[in-house]
Amino acid sequence: MKHLMRVTAALLGLALTFAGPASRAAEPVDLLLVLAADVSRSVTEPKFKLQREGAAAAITHPDVVKAITSGPNRRIAVCFLEWATAGQQNVVIDWTVIDDGEAARSFGDKLVELPRSFAGSTSISNAIDFSVTQLERAPFKAERRVIDISGDGNNNSGRSVTEARDDALAKSITINALVILTPLSESFRPEHTNPPGGLEKYFQDNVIGGFGAFTVVAETHESFGRALTKKLIAEIAGLPQPQLAEAPDGK
Repeated sequence: MKHLMRVTAALLGLALTFAGPASRAAEPVDLLLVLAADVSRSVTEPKFKLQREGAAAAITHPDVVKAITSGPNRRIAVCFLEWATAGQQNVVIDWTVIDDGEAARSFGDKLVELPRSFAGSTSISNAIDFSVTQLERAPFKAERRVIDISGDGNNNSGRSVTEARDDALAKSITINALVILTPLSESFRPEHTNPPGGLEKYFQDNVIGGFGAFTVVAETHESFGRALTKKLIAEIAGLPQPQLAEAPDGK
């Protein structure tokens, strides 16, 4: 009997030794953040570069890194994905811990180098559903889980966007949005990029939700990086509806 107990204990020890990451306790971070970027047909190549380069610049901004390293765990985990029509969602950079400037720069460098994923219709609802899936499979744990949607048009593919939003909110996930405006003179489908009441109102009424949820508007190439930087600081710091008129030092 003693021999059997020793063998059982040894086998258990081996099993624990070779156990994969999924079977170990998830490491704590201050925030699980999905950055979900629109790459539908209405997103022109300049808009695509705007999102990629803007995200890379924002995540490496000194004020963002300071916010990341000021939390209880001094780190967050980020996943960057791209989405278009229903069934077109892709994880560009999987879950990555950002805990200092070097990790942020590595994340940003990868982001600007990787190719575009799709060019299809616009399914914000599927983007939300896919983002929720990534949050639920994350190898880290956090009290706060946020989906950060950037897009330039309304939902025209997949299921109802409000249903997808409500399902995410029921899991205590917050959805924020960065709205990319398109001048009417540059829009091929005004009803898509400029819906009645404006695109920001559309996102406010149909997409965002959860504690302190908010939208930020990017009207020009120059304003995108600044808007995303302010937005990341607010999300990382866990602020309620933020006043985003100016970032620190006016950046």
